[in-house]
Amino acid sequence: MVEKDYMMRLIHEMVRTIAMLIFHKDQGTEEELIFLEGISRDFYHRLCHVADEGKINEAENMLYESLEENDWDREGNMEKLELALAFYDYLNAKENDFLEAHNYSREEIEDGIQSVMKLYGYGELAETLLENR
Repeated sequence: MVEKDYMMRLIHEMVRTIAMLIFHKDQGTEEELIFLEGISRDFYHRLCHVADEGKINEAENMLYESLEENDWDREGNMEKLELALAFYDYLNAKENDFLEAHNYSREEIEDGIQSVMKLYGYGELAETLLENR
């Protein structure tokens, strides 16, 4: 139990650190990182709703479909990176029992963050932050 709580805090602090380094946004002590606006905020809430229904993998698939659509410019569309980080931080706040009941794990959250960071050219940053755990 203590190890899972440690992983939760580690992942949350990693997302918070990424938000500060890349987006220059300090979320202070807020538990949930929400810094999205407009359409991204609406889509974020839709993803969270699907995840809350226990369809975490489906929500993650929706996220990746969004990241891949319209042949987007990774450098010019950092809002989608923000969206992905906020979503994974939201999942990370879920209880271990909820994640396990819906065939998802903290390791998958870490993998998702790393995968998204790689898409945007920040793979080494994610690896460095995870390496120090």
